[in-house]
Amino acid sequence: MMSERLDSILGRLAPRFPLLDLQVLLAHVLGRPRAWVLAHPDETLTQEQEAAFQAALARLEAGVPLPYILGHWEFYGLDFHLTPDVLIPRPETELLVETALHWIQAAPDGQSIQALDVGVGSGCIAIALAVHAPHIQLTAADLSPAALEVARLNAARHHVAERIKFYQADLLNFPAARFDLIVANLPYIPTSALKKLEIYGKEPTLALDGGPDGLALIRRLLTSAAAFIAPHGCLLLEIEASQGKSASLIAQQCFAHSKISLLTDLSGRERLLQIQG
Repeated sequence: MMSERLDSILGRLAPRFPLLDLQVLLAHVLGRPRAWVLAHPDETLTQEQEAAFQAALARLEAGVPLPYILGHWEFYGLDFHLTPDVLIPRPETELLVETALHWIQAAPDGQSIQALDVGVGSGCIAIALAVHAPHIQLTAADLSPAALEVARLNAARHHVAERIKFYQADLLNFPAARFDLIVANLPYIPTSALKKLEIYGKEPTLALDGGPDGLALIRRLLTSAAAFIAPHGCLLLEIEASQGKSASLIAQQCFAHSKISLLTDLSGRERLLQIQG
């Protein structure tokens, strides 16, 4: 029996699945780039590849997010190992990394910068900073042991493990230290809103649920962060687009003498709270 061509597989399944997802899955089981799949429409799958593709399709149809099926995802030009224990990196979080790197680059030459990533998850933020700013030292904290294990694997994968100290901790509940830069992408979706979203139950609730108003963890972090940030340091927090005013008010109460700014993404939405000492 003749095996089915790739273009035939895509055409047959396109009404049921997003075409891009199908192309990415085929590339995954073939061990090829997606561009190769598009350039070789007459190729076929081996029996083993067909079995792997059908198993992946079954998971996709069951609602498993594509990055978890692949076991990796790209963020800030780097490829990160993923499991369902960590949040899938989002493009909007790249604004936080870009802003942090601009701040690091503006620091005086020769300054030894100590940075902290609170709620490190997969490690995508801390590792992107470590890769692109080789002179900084980082500390990364997360409440989830499983998430820390993923972050450690990713740090080793990108050859920055020796520059990142990992702590299992609830926000800043670890030995006091002073950091020049603190970054965090904490859970910020209100509990009631989260339960209505498609991602609920598919990605770790611990990494998404921000409490009744979405600001529970952000409020806790800001309340205790002053003891951890060095003079003239910088704190960057990703927020939900509607939380700018509320988050700024909390920041003003906790950092009365600091410059507080809201930075917008490419769509003009407020996505980042910046506190500058």
